Amino acid sequence: MPSTSTRPATTQGPDGRFRNTVPRSAGALAPDAKVMWDFFFNKPANSEPIASVPVHPITRAMLEEAPDGSLYRLGHSTILLKLRGGWWITDPVFCERASPVQFAGPRRFHAPPIAIDELPPLDGVILSHDHYDHLDYRAVRQLAGKSKVFLTTLGVGDRLIGWGVPADKVLQHGWWQDVEINGLRFTATPAQHFSGRGLRDGNRTLWASWVIEDGDQRIFFSGDSGYFPGFAEIGKHFGPFDLTLMETGAYNEHWPYVHMHPEQTIQAHQDLLGRWLLPIHNGTFNLSMHPWWDPFERIVQLGRERAVPVATPMMGELFSLQAPHTGSRWWQDMMVAQDAAPDVALARY
Repeated sequence: MPSTSTRPATTQGPDGRFRNTVPRSAGALAPDAKVMWDFFFNKPANSEPIASVPVHPITRAMLEEAPDGSLYRLGHSTILLKLRGGWWITDPVFCERASPVQFAGPRRFHAPPIAIDELPPLDGVILSHDHYDHLDYRAVRQLAGKSKVFLTTLGVGDRLIGWGVPADKVLQHGWWQDVEINGLRFTATPAQHFSGRGLRDGNRTLWASWVIEDGDQRIFFSGDSGYFPGFAEIGKHFGPFDLTLMETGAYNEHWPYVHMHPEQTIQAHQDLLGRWLLPIHNGTFNLSMHPWWDPFERIVQLGRERAVPVATPMMGELFSLQAPHTGSRWWQDMMVAQDAAPDVALARY
């Protein structure tokens, strides 16, 4: 492995706020008042499904019988993964709304395929950053007694400790810092994003992607990120990757610096020297203005064009690292029905 001295370190300014490795362009578009008004009050009808997104229910018995390499997408960026006999979960969000309050804010398109109480004991929780659609207070509180360790970025661990997670379970990381647990190696790698859960704590905690190494098998979890040269740097040091779990959703021309369009997701996957791509950060919450199915349609088409195998399992459907498959295009029937009836009132679970 090349020396870490060649890698860009975590950057924190004298004001205590973290920085991206690539500064925001001075000419970049920024949301104006009209954009923000439309985002909160005037979204297109097709930005949400007219019925619940289908899920494969998961039972505790199914998980107990699952072999190593089993992966289940539970929604948004929440992935349940079995490695070396232990279960790991990324950015666990089980709440109904990705919001500081549960009476307003982006509401789930579907119920979680399994409840937290039904999950088996976890070896660990992997957290990319502290935004509400990635860090769920109630889920963390429930998982505090179920998980052996919480792998977090700098500052996010302090939040968890403040919420009651035992300090000896919390391991905080800057970029390029790693830890080995039960034969697995986890490395916090750079992402281009931002953080904060209130009006005054912007960028006080770090954001990251994660590399998971299990012997010769490598998995990349993007967290949230705009497209930046860091993907190629990560690919150089850790690639090739057997699977990349890549943000593909909540994109908009006004925030390309912090979220990727599908074309950039595919390019980032290729920069990482990835083989299979499983798009995440979609299909659960309405966080942008595009049709809710657009991330799936575009990434699948781009995969065909660039010979990238793209997996789109239903929420709760088994995806095997040992026998990967593309999955069905489960959203297309819903897409056609919604296009045919655009004025139908929204009705979800």
